[in-house]
Amino acid sequence: MGTLWFWIVAAMLAAYVVLDGFDLGVGIVYLFVAKSEDERQQALRAIGPVWDGNEVWLLAAGGTLFFAFPLLYASSFSGFYLPLMIVLWLLILRGISVELRGHSHEPLWRTFFDGVFAFSSAMLAIFFGAALANVVRGVPLGADNYFFLPLWTDWLTGPKPGILDWYTVTGGVLALLALGLHGALYLALKTENGLERRARACARRLWPAVLVVTLISLPATVIARPNSLDNYRTHPIAFLVPVLVVASLIASFIFVRHRSTLPGFLASCVYLAAMMVGAAAGLFPVLLPSIGGAGPDLTIANCLAGPHTLRVGIVWWTFGTMLAIMYFCITYWLFRGKVAKQAEGYGH
Repeated sequence: MGTLWFWIVAAMLAAYVVLDGFDLGVGIVYLFVAKSEDERQQALRAIGPVWDGNEVWLLAAGGTLFFAFPLLYASSFSGFYLPLMIVLWLLILRGISVELRGHSHEPLWRTFFDGVFAFSSAMLAIFFGAALANVVRGVPLGADNYFFLPLWTDWLTGPKPGILDWYTVTGGVLALLALGLHGALYLALKTENGLERRARACARRLWPAVLVVTLISLPATVIARPNSLDNYRTHPIAFLVPVLVVASLIASFIFVRHRSTLPGFLASCVYLAAMMVGAAAGLFPVLLPSIGGAGPDLTIANCLAGPHTLRVGIVWWTFGTMLAIMYFCITYWLFRGKVAKQAEGYGH
């Protein structure tokens, strides 16, 4: 049962990265590809019907973590309190900027909200990437299973790290570039004319940077946490995951060069999902590694909730997830295809 819940949480986080990743990516490239007021309205309409719904997967993953692994939830939310508060404010600023821009008719205020939207989207990508890198690297857990991390220390991955070090910054940069590429591909898929051309060109320019940082991040993970390859050595079939990461990234470039936007976007989805699966495979069955030797790792065995909680939870989780999937299928079906150049709604 513990293994099942581990992969449920991993799948929900992967769904969040893929789905909310493209609208975060739209925000990252927004000021670079949408030059006119009409194009910025078009870019916002491309994500308008789905951006807030995509965030459901983050909330659902947090709720699942709460009842499946309560000790992990308590420890991580306490130790990562500062970055969690920053992420919360960035989410608020991003939502406010999208909504209030549509209610403002003053060019100055629209420009201000455009800047807030782009800034909060980019910072969220960086913080999410750094957060995942913190989990992969490990934290200085105490004997009571709690920890504290300053924002930074000496920028090294040692027994007393900070939230930011060379490895977590690498994770943040990779997330920024990868989600920017993901968002550019989504804009190329959903828009037309000048905005589509610039989005495709942006994707082509971002691709080499994503490839380079991806290739750097793989050995960097082994350096930051040497036992991250243990599961791969035990189960060699797991090496198919990093192969899939590289293959999907190469496929996205080939498709974009041949103007096959939908396959290129789907390849980007596979790349992001494979990166998340690869991180989870390297961690399993550890949920939060301990570094420094003061306390044990937080694992499935010592964090799992009681049997009754898990039995009841799987029933309600299945029901809620089916409703969410049905909602997403209907929403994406209704808003399929290119967005209209002129329409009422987001951006106006």
